[in-house]
Amino acid sequence: MIYKDYENRDINDRSYWNGPGAANRRVIYKAAGYEDKDIRTKPHIGIANTFFEASPGTGHLRRLADSVKQGIWMNNGVPMEFGVPATCGNVAIGSDGLRYELVARDIVAMSVEMVCKVQKFDALVILATCDNIIAGAYLAAIRMNLPVIVVTGGSMYQGECHGKKIVQAEMDIATIRRDEEVVNMFEEHVCPSFGACPSMGTANTMQILGEALNLVLPGTATIPAGDSIKLRKCVEAGRAIVDIAIKGRKPAQLISKEVILNAIMLDMAIAGSTNAVLHILAYSNELGLGVTVDDFDRIANEIKCLVGVIPSGNLSVINLHNAGGVPAVMKRLESKLYLDVPTMSGYTWREYLKHVSVVNEDVIKTLDKPFENMPGLRVLKGNIAPDGAVCRATGVPQEMLKFMGKAKVFNLEEDAYDAIMTDRIKPGDVVVLRYEGCKGSPGMNEVMMATDGLVAKKLANKVALITDGRFSGFNHGTIIGHVAPEAYEGGVIALIQDGDLIEGDIQGGTINLLISEEKLEERRKSWVRPEPKVKKGVLALYGATCRPSNEGGAMQNWLK
Repeated sequence: MIYKDYENRDINDRSYWNGPGAANRRVIYKAAGYEDKDIRTKPHIGIANTFFEASPGTGHLRRLADSVKQGIWMNNGVPMEFGVPATCGNVAIGSDGLRYELVARDIVAMSVEMVCKVQKFDALVILATCDNIIAGAYLAAIRMNLPVIVVTGGSMYQGECHGKKIVQAEMDIATIRRDEEVVNMFEEHVCPSFGACPSMGTANTMQILGEALNLVLPGTATIPAGDSIKLRKCVEAGRAIVDIAIKGRKPAQLISKEVILNAIMLDMAIAGSTNAVLHILAYSNELGLGVTVDDFDRIANEIKCLVGVIPSGNLSVINLHNAGGVPAVMKRLESKLYLDVPTMSGYTWREYLKHVSVVNEDVIKTLDKPFENMPGLRVLKGNIAPDGAVCRATGVPQEMLKFMGKAKVFNLEEDAYDAIMTDRIKPGDVVVLRYEGCKGSPGMNEVMMATDGLVAKKLANKVALITDGRFSGFNHGTIIGHVAPEAYEGGVIALIQDGDLIEGDIQGGTINLLISEEKLEERRKSWVRPEPKVKKGVLALYGATCRPSNEGGAMQNWLK
């Protein structure tokens, strides 16, 4: 049984590493420098490190891993570090590399799964920081169902130039405008330290949600990468994982539907990246918990944005951390949360929050006096998106909360971007950007050039953009994504034609094509699925195996 069901054995059962039949395993570990007693008797703790020295988000993770290992050794465990692929999405902006970003989440999860299944670790620590990499770390943790802690890389400090605070998204706009002087100035100052970009992009959103998901130790997600307390908390995580391994506490025991609903409440309160919807749905499906986009919509009607972090406001994640971090936001949500679910600390949220206070009332607002009287996210439905679409409501200009305009339709982001930059998109238009969904892209492209182009051309408060693709967590404007069903699957977005009237109501949660059902049916009959854009490699594999965006977009059938 030990060979077939290693994850479900008692940790004190060391038969896999003892006796003559285990000699082939022991000899390899001895050759790698581990001592016989450690191999035979102590918990083996895998350390999955997404270190990549060419990115500030991951370039410091080797140092953090050393501190984690120190804590593991101190608590009588045996750390075994291995590498996991990582990228930086900023490098891919303006290229087809962004189509690999969501695919990367699944590659990270599969990489960790493969190593753990072969090496038979007793527990796992994953170090990750950015975007789909940390999202993949969580997916791996849930899939493996080993005792696990995810250690976040933290946020970088906010850049400053000529007395003004600056962030990466501002440089992207200056780049599109070809403002070389501003770009050169920003390059020197915008990323002053290691860590995730300090806005509420996907990286910081997912780091923060890790605490509510019981995958990150409470109070640690937002610690700045450059703060020495980060190293001390890494030692603490190393010690803690050995204790958690001995107790046998695994994600399946710590993550219930109520835990995921708590994470969605937290996501609304921080106005998190729309990409969090994809990831949370994937986690729910991995665990069979039944969370849907309708849960996001229901919670959005109850909880408004409490924290004005860029792009919803002008604060950084460092400001949020100094105001009390994730525990303080959870304290604000106390009357809404499922309080009797556990935390990684071993306490319930009810017990844990008794000792939490909000340090800065101006940074973390209250439920009755929120930062923005809008939810951090809206799920829109209608004939364009019967299975849902998402919008970061706090990033929508007031005058665009309701809109109606004529469609300008594009099947490639490059074409839409070119039309925007050559002034073929006019105020009042609705840009429809399709075949950028999970299967049609394939990879569910982040249509960042098109959205940044609207900002650069000062059209963000005059033009709406609708897509079956997705957005960067930095983006803002009247942008509606994740339209499901996507165009490649024959969704209504595939049937829209230039000049069609589209009506959207962000607060009301609707998005509709204003033509008759009879005319739509005529178009359905003549629609032909296009040839795949990519026919080999990992993108083609993703397109052939992924779930739709409203189920999380993972390369997984979740067969029962």
